[in-house]
Amino acid sequence: MTKENDARYVAVRLLIKTFRSGSYSNIQLGSGLGNSSLDERGKRLCSAIYYGVTERRLTLDHIISGLSSRPLGKLDDTVLNILRAGIYQILFMDNVPDSAAVNESVALTKAMGKTSAAGMVNAILRSFIRSGKDIRLPGEPMKDMEVKYSAPAWLIEGLIRDYGMENAGDLLSDSLGSPPVCVRRNPLRCTEEEFLSSLGCEAERVDVLPLGYKLSGAGDITATEGFRKGYFHVQDIASQLCAQAVAPSEEDTVLDICAAPGGKTFTMAEHMNGKGRIYAFDLHEKRVKLIRDGAERLGLENITAAAGDATIFNEGLPQFTKILCDVPCSGVGAIRRKPEIKYKDPADFAGLPDIQYRIALNAVRYLAPGGELVYSTCTLRREENEQVVQRLLESCPGLEPAELPEPLGSRFGSSAAIFPSHFGSDGFFIAKLRLKR
Repeated sequence: MTKENDARYVAVRLLIKTFRSGSYSNIQLGSGLGNSSLDERGKRLCSAIYYGVTERRLTLDHIISGLSSRPLGKLDDTVLNILRAGIYQILFMDNVPDSAAVNESVALTKAMGKTSAAGMVNAILRSFIRSGKDIRLPGEPMKDMEVKYSAPAWLIEGLIRDYGMENAGDLLSDSLGSPPVCVRRNPLRCTEEEFLSSLGCEAERVDVLPLGYKLSGAGDITATEGFRKGYFHVQDIASQLCAQAVAPSEEDTVLDICAAPGGKTFTMAEHMNGKGRIYAFDLHEKRVKLIRDGAERLGLENITAAAGDATIFNEGLPQFTKILCDVPCSGVGAIRRKPEIKYKDPADFAGLPDIQYRIALNAVRYLAPGGELVYSTCTLRREENEQVVQRLLESCPGLEPAELPEPLGSRFGSSAAIFPSHFGSDGFFIAKLRLKR
């Protein structure tokens, strides 16, 4: 077997790149698999190891630090990632025999030019198996949570401070394991029967979304006949609820000010039955192309997509009756899909609230009297959510909170911090505002 078609080799190489660069896991994995010679079985194994280690890195490092005579910081990062992958297979992959996890890890150590460390890798992995695969918690509440949820202290403390222990535990426990695949059926292109027959997997309707479905046993859903024909687009439950909260109709002129890759734009266009007009903007032309391509595939002709800076007012645009302001954010609510976010320096997020406020303040300038604006993020940090909305309300006396439509309104009122326990979705924040006439 060559290196390029060894799933474990590819996974470890990708882990090294990801942890060195801090790049997004989905982009890194997609590129790595595309450049490999792995068959479908190999790609599944590689993906499982890669995402599993990324997701549980802090837990794995805690285990390794208790078994290694050398501090983690002194271990070669290739060897460290081989150990992480080996421990992950032993602890979490029931379909991989312990002996295979050990033997393959030792062979991989040699194949990656680290022969002198092969004995250490063998000893650490076998020691973990002999211990009964025991995870010894530090014995301090916060450090125990760090190990249990593989989450850093800044994230745990921030969630508890902002939304309480129960919600923090909900998001963090949900972040471990494979997230569900959710889609929205395009009623302009197919009936439910046509949609279901095109999938090749099981689909369960989401009770809070008339056209939302949760899929099980799905492979690459974008490779199906239904996807090619524009029968659906992939979108989490929370994002569908967000577009639903805008409540656009055929009579509306809608602005999606930070739209790429376009999922919420598409959902709103379908809510409008392909009528009215949606202007969808994003900063980079390359990302705008994603919106155009998706709209074409779905047959949505009421979308106009263009590049534009969301912080700069464009006098050439009309006033809008509905605006979606889905701003760039830290992404904490979506860590089950992008687990590498957990390992970022929180200082990287310090400038986000000001950018979010500037985008929202600019968006208000486009709002027609009586028009409604939805501010949203896929994060759960008050400084990026409630505090930005409050600052906006204080800056714009003509704005007032507006109750969210069902199923959000009766539970949350005018702003919703959504956790997985509410709807089985990613974490998300949605607030609705109205410009007084």
